[in-house]
Amino acid sequence: METTDYRGSDVRLCTDGKYRWVYEMGMFTNPTIFWTVLKVLGGVWIAIWIVEVLVRGFEDFLPSLKVFAIVMAVIVVISFLGYLVVAIMYGGKYVVLFEMDEKEVCHIQMPRQYKKAQVMGWITAMAGLSSGSLSTVGAGMLAASKSSSTSVLANVRKVKAYRRRHLIKVNQLLNKNQVYASDADFDFVYNFLKSHCPNA
Repeated sequence: METTDYRGSDVRLCTDGKYRWVYEMGMFTNPTIFWTVLKVLGGVWIAIWIVEVLVRGFEDFLPSLKVFAIVMAVIVVISFLGYLVVAIMYGGKYVVLFEMDEKEVCHIQMPRQYKKAQVMGWITAMAGLSSGSLSTVGAGMLAASKSSSTSVLANVRKVKAYRRRHLIKVNQLLNKNQVYASDADFDFVYNFLKSHCPNA
């Protein structure tokens, strides 16, 4: 394994050769998740509308455009209200655990009762373990998480940094992953991902 013993602000190199860190995003200050939801819902509606225009013909284009605009406005309002409700339920924080090595990066959304300090404690404990039970602990953590998304770095086609939002997009053909890192660790995580994605 080619891992280097990087010592960052949050990123920890564990004894199983994986880097782990926790990112706690303020959902009211960072609009990344809202824009992602809006792009997905808006994209679906745009695709449906284009198909409808092509099937019905362009003679009904102007009335169809009015319907498009109204539905798009409703989608924006519903997305915003839904995001607001979820953000309130999560206490305004989106807590994510990341695992990264030469082969893949995994984005693990923690259940809302987890706090950054709790997960950081778990990572510190893992980093100090010398037994071979890290995979079991990691599997248990994955099972306890709400959802996860894994990107195989050999299949990644694009790595793009959005420093102001602490966001690194790691995109495969049918899988788009979002990796977050603090200012102190951002360059290390971004450069590591770029250097281990040969097809990006």
